[in-house]
Amino acid sequence: MASTDIENVDMYCFQCEQTARGEACTTRGVCTKDASVAALQDHLMWGLQSVAVVAESALRAGVALPDNLHNFVAQAIFSTLTNVNFSPEEIAQYILECETLRDTIRASSPSYWLPPVASWVPAKTIDQMVTQGKTYSIPHRFALLGKDRACLQELLMYGVKGVEAYYYHALLLGEKNDEIGEFALKALASIHQMDPTVEDLLGLCLECGKVNFAAMELLDKAHTTRYGHPEITKVLWAKTPQSGKAGKAILISGHDLLALEQLLELTKGCNINVYTHGEMLPCNAYPLFKSKYPHLVGHYGTAWQNQRKEFEAFPGPIFMTTNCYVPAPPSYLDRVFAASPVGGIGVKKIGNFDAIIACARSMPGFPNPSENLSYLTIGFAHNTVLSVADQVIAAVKSGALRRIFLIGGCDGMEKERNYFTEFAAQVPSDCLILTLACGKFKINGGQYGTLGGLPRLLDMGQCNDAYSAIKVAVALAGAFNTDVNSLPLSLVISWFEQKAVAILLTLLYLGIQNIHIGPKVPGFFTPTILNVLVEKFHLHVTGDPATDLRSMLGH
Repeated sequence: MASTDIENVDMYCFQCEQTARGEACTTRGVCTKDASVAALQDHLMWGLQSVAVVAESALRAGVALPDNLHNFVAQAIFSTLTNVNFSPEEIAQYILECETLRDTIRASSPSYWLPPVASWVPAKTIDQMVTQGKTYSIPHRFALLGKDRACLQELLMYGVKGVEAYYYHALLLGEKNDEIGEFALKALASIHQMDPTVEDLLGLCLECGKVNFAAMELLDKAHTTRYGHPEITKVLWAKTPQSGKAGKAILISGHDLLALEQLLELTKGCNINVYTHGEMLPCNAYPLFKSKYPHLVGHYGTAWQNQRKEFEAFPGPIFMTTNCYVPAPPSYLDRVFAASPVGGIGVKKIGNFDAIIACARSMPGFPNPSENLSYLTIGFAHNTVLSVADQVIAAVKSGALRRIFLIGGCDGMEKERNYFTEFAAQVPSDCLILTLACGKFKINGGQYGTLGGLPRLLDMGQCNDAYSAIKVAVALAGAFNTDVNSLPLSLVISWFEQKAVAILLTLLYLGIQNIHIGPKVPGFFTPTILNVLVEKFHLHVTGDPATDLRSMLGH
């Protein structure tokens, strides 16, 4: 982008797949965030980089960092992910907290020369923060480093955002790994390294993939230690309010299992049913939720991009715990509640849950069902799949199972995402399909039958349960005395936001090749970056479903 263009655009954001024209949102985000929120998010990332530079210096000097540092950094970064926080006031508060935390660390650290960002001082009003934030926008680094290196920095930052989102959930559940938090500081500080090379930046991106694997592993431990290993479970799927269980209801969306536990605990005995939405679907398979909370009655709706229609129709309040939040219209804004880091204009913070319970009681709830009931079978995380590994191995050896396809990732609104629906429908009947994340809703409405006593479609869980898929693949490779790339396994990944970027970096760090990713090339992949990934990892961009399938099957 030329310098005159940089001066004239209102914002510059290309961190998600839906970015305008596949290049960047420059006036208003497709996610609906305006230029002021974009500038505040850029400002917050700069403030976090200031914290990181000073914290890195303190670590080198052997100075202990504040106990709340990693929690704060994880939550603040999480607020900048796509479709998480649209509140100028909340983002501005994070910015001010960056300054306070940075100064606390600096006060107890030796005085060394540090990059200018270490001396950053934020403005004190939101309007002034917006103006200041525009000076920290991405295109300024295009002019300084060139687009290839600046975009590699952004690839790293988006990977770190995904890592910190997973780490935030693990921290909430009492699991901690300082190496994850310290890598986030290292990566944030690296933005201010003088004249980084392409090789340096690629190395950091792959290191980010390594750290993300540790974060997903830690979150898996947090979930399974507290809630048990997911079990094969048949779940009521209320596609409309006419196909659920009669009674007052609350809907919970996002990814946060602890928030669900708190909601279920505080609604016990209230005669209020709780439904999951989006990526909360896998929660219905955890033993603790199944055994302790019978008022968790099933799942409502589909993926995040349909929430305006689905939330409008839901006859009760909605509790957003994480992304993806689409700012609510006035017609149902008054019944949207959120937990940090989610925020938006008019969105109420959850507080002690009294208000959301009162809201549920004041609304009509679900009537007696007038439509046929639907069900989904879920719970095929690594513990479940590995328990039948012998069957899978025997089926592969006998030729009954030709290939395994992992078709999953993020869902979205573009028609190009029908690729994944069409691809799954064409997968031969002697192949298994694994799925995870909200991309499952592109394919889980189909009829796939069974193979060798197993459903042909196995739902492995949330996006972080990519860890389950990796663990299964590694175990199968061990059983066949080979590597993952030699397995009869193909990965067909849909990406949308920053957690998907972190997962892609993990797969690349593990050396997994021939991944098909789509529906579009990220806007931050320059031709140079894409060529490197194609040459080194044989990365493919999705094309025609039938052609891609024939290629994967070796035809």
